[in-house]
Amino acid sequence: MGEMMNVESLESIIYYPDGSRKKSECAVLKEHELTVIVNEQPVLRLICTKDRLSELVTGRLFTGGFIDGAEDIEKIRFNQSKREANVFFRKDTILEHNLLREEKSCCTGNVSFMSLKNGRTLKKVTAASYEPEWIFNLAESFAKAGGLHDKTQGTHSCLLARKDQILFFCEDIGRHNAVDKAVGFALLNEIPFGDCMLYTSGRVPLDMVEKVIASGIPIVVSKSVPTAESIAMAEKYGLTLICRAHRDSFEVMNPV
Repeated sequence: MGEMMNVESLESIIYYPDGSRKKSECAVLKEHELTVIVNEQPVLRLICTKDRLSELVTGRLFTGGFIDGAEDIEKIRFNQSKREANVFFRKDTILEHNLLREEKSCCTGNVSFMSLKNGRTLKKVTAASYEPEWIFNLAESFAKAGGLHDKTQGTHSCLLARKDQILFFCEDIGRHNAVDKAVGFALLNEIPFGDCMLYTSGRVPLDMVEKVIASGIPIVVSKSVPTAESIAMAEKYGLTLICRAHRDSFEVMNPV
């Protein structure tokens, strides 16, 4: 069902160096636009896949500092098309207007309409250890995960794990959204962040590291690469940053 609502099959023509060509059919992702409305005020516009939307909204509100936990949300109600998520908080939250600020480094054009009057300050994450075999086992599972990426080559993926036990797997058009879905899943299922690590397919620039630190997850693993700034921030806040993680090797970017 998830694949059907996220993928569309279209005709295409494949060209080859020898001048030949053939008709084909390709599976392409569908972009879903979701407006998040908090206490009747539009707060976010997200471009995403049309699945795990409760996790996405909960995770984005948490990593964005709008809530301190899932208990702050009284209810989330989606309209019939699932293009609007009406979120009601249990407490009053003071918001201030942004001028349709695009989120930095976001590959899907997500937009913030509003922000917190007094944003949440990042705190050091609780130190956590890991065994190399956990990373290799997760890399093996990640490589075999399949899903929408096998059909479209158009998604980013994220695993939420405890040691090498996979608790949750998700995909999205944007790597930020995939991380927020994993964070939202942990919140909605009362999974302690300090026990977890994230494994992502995407690059880990500064804003991705900020998002993970905001969640309180102590270890992030990526198939891809960081930036100098993201490594510095990980060191400052005690986040273990592991990159270029594959079945045969991985690289610890801030070794103790």
